[in-house]
Amino acid sequence: MSPTRKVALVTGAATGIGRACALRFAVQGLAVVVNYSRSETEARETLAAVERLGVPAILCQANVSDDAAVRTMVARCREELGGLDVLVNNAGTTHFIDHADLEAVTLEVWDDIFAVNVRGPFQTIRAAVPLLRERRGSIVNVTSVAGIQGQGSSIPYAASKAALNTMTKSFARSLAPEIRVNAVAPGPVKTRWLQGRDAMIDRYVELAPLKRAADPDDIADAVVFLALGQSLMTGQILVVDGGRTM
Repeated sequence: MSPTRKVALVTGAATGIGRACALRFAVQGLAVVVNYSRSETEARETLAAVERLGVPAILCQANVSDDAAVRTMVARCREELGGLDVLVNNAGTTHFIDHADLEAVTLEVWDDIFAVNVRGPFQTIRAAVPLLRERRGSIVNVTSVAGIQGQGSSIPYAASKAALNTMTKSFARSLAPEIRVNAVAPGPVKTRWLQGRDAMIDRYVELAPLKRAADPDDIADAVVFLALGQSLMTGQILVVDGGRTM
């Protein structure tokens, strides 16, 4: 591999937004680390699609809530691809619980969501900082308008994305000037998460000026822009939701 080729690590890259980001970086000529937690079949499909675009790629199974697994994954970026230029924290989880059903929000639900959506990005950033600093790289966190509006699939999910929004700003301050840190906050995205929840999407879209939900490619556009498209944005939460939250 060329020593000058940039490298992107995308967590949760098996499907949806993560897959779209992995492919978009490959089109830009970056080597790609395809991370997944459980969806190995889909992750291998992403890997094959990236490789068909003619760039180096590796597959890496790691649950981002497992710090040791995260550190091993980041070490592979250096050992197998030479370093790291872009980290996309896309891996996430949720539980669909009506916001009025407070008794359904158990301690296990809180711990499950926050382990992946908050602690996971923290651990991945912490492990990746030495590599990113070497190349003056960038980080993009995939959050959600749920973290701005307090709506979404459940109260803990909205709280976790609000925490990630705040953490984006904290890291932007602490890692500057060598590393830029931004976030993309989508509204509803047509992925397998929302399969069978058409009524929820329709209610959201009805109030959005652009009258449609996002495709994964819409979010990948914003992620790649923040990662590669310019150099003077940091600490920003870029909302991509058809205008619903303006």
